[in-house]
Amino acid sequence: MFESRISGNGRMVLAVGLGALVALGQAPLGYWWAALGGLAGLTWLVARAPNSRAGFWLGLAAGAGHFALALSWIVEPFLIDIARNGWMAPFAVILLSGGLGLFWGLAAAIAVWMPVPALGFVVTFTALEGLRGVVLTGFPWAMVGHVWIGTPLDQFAALVGPSGLTLVTLMAAALPVLWRWRGAVSAAALLGSIAVFGLWRLSQPLPEAGAFTMRLVQPNAEQSAKWDAARAREFFDRLLSMTASGTPADLTIWPETAVPYMLEYAPEVAGMVTEASQGRPVALGIQREESGRFYNSLRVLEGSGTEVARYDKHHLVPFGEYIPFGDLAYRWFGITAFAAQAGAGYTAGPGPRVLDLGEFGKVLPLICYEAIFPRTVNSAPERADWILQITNDAWFGVWTGPFQHLAQARLRAVEQGLPLVRVANTGITAVIDARGRILDELPLGTMGSLDTRLPGALPPTPYVRFGDGPVLLLLAGLALLAFRRPRKTAH
Repeated sequence: MFESRISGNGRMVLAVGLGALVALGQAPLGYWWAALGGLAGLTWLVARAPNSRAGFWLGLAAGAGHFALALSWIVEPFLIDIARNGWMAPFAVILLSGGLGLFWGLAAAIAVWMPVPALGFVVTFTALEGLRGVVLTGFPWAMVGHVWIGTPLDQFAALVGPSGLTLVTLMAAALPVLWRWRGAVSAAALLGSIAVFGLWRLSQPLPEAGAFTMRLVQPNAEQSAKWDAARAREFFDRLLSMTASGTPADLTIWPETAVPYMLEYAPEVAGMVTEASQGRPVALGIQREESGRFYNSLRVLEGSGTEVARYDKHHLVPFGEYIPFGDLAYRWFGITAFAAQAGAGYTAGPGPRVLDLGEFGKVLPLICYEAIFPRTVNSAPERADWILQITNDAWFGVWTGPFQHLAQARLRAVEQGLPLVRVANTGITAVIDARGRILDELPLGTMGSLDTRLPGALPPTPYVRFGDGPVLLLLAGLALLAFRRPRKTAH
């Protein structure tokens, strides 16, 4: 048979290539058909692995190939100061792709042990992809189900969330492996029916847009100079100028850490901001200090410059915004280099929060990569009227990272049935409706402002009500089938 002609090393190389093929489905390319082909090939390899050990190495190789390509933007933060940090970039790619590839490897190892490994791989892969979003604070970036973002099939996330999209994708890839041509027809029917549902949902009218106007300000401050004291006033003046331009908006929004000063040390800044907005409220990303600790915050200032609402980012980036166990090292050993309470990093806020902004409704704020966590958004203490994401995507480069980050924000809008307003430092600033469509945007790498109105909201979706519960039930049923059906059906 064909598979018998492929050596062990050949299978590993093939697995790496198949994983990279799956990565082509991620934004900005969105080649979902390539991702499906790669997943079908990987499922075929795993189903024919002689033992769990071989399955593990195949899965690990495929995962490493996938994440090395999909998350290649991870080198960008190290290139901001290339003379000092550039040497770490290759190690970051290797460690991240290899570490995340372990989830794929474990999924394959368990699947090979099951009587029907092709079906078992659907179950274990979906489960491990979900677990990847939780373990060690989680990192659910470049999930398999994300290949459908921007297509009608992404509307299925309103019912089952991103894990449901992953399950459907893996099932469509596995069906031809299980039943050949009959399976291929079944896969086409499965995806086709979901596409029809998505087209129907997208054709339904949305409620009217809000009555108030918003101005989204994108200063385009390059990361290498963003915290340069000599240019701080230049970037601040950009924000003030665009805020003051033309007819004042009812609400102006600035991106994450847009202000190079802190109100605790420069209280006059609040007055300068609201003077530019001609006395209208401004929501701005700004650092703040309290009792020696620093926070990455969203602060809302009213016309007089008084703060009326605040949110502190609670899901911080490990090794970027804080060092894990840094506070313990300070308390136990007196080491201050990694301790947030000694000013070495941010302190996490208390958790998700919905801000009541009066005439502007109730808003769920997200700062930067908090938008990649569907469970965080779903665990908000109450139903918001809209979602606001402020971010600084200058860290992600210009090729893939910002587009993938935007895509995941779009999926949060679909899952929640809520409009999402995204304000980014270097782009992509966007207005996203409650079905995930981009209504207006400021492109990456441009300086400008966008005047807009808030799209209408939909009632809570099934995913809001039930979360991942339906997917877990489906996985349990498929696991029973993977254990009970005879192995020969996988050939």
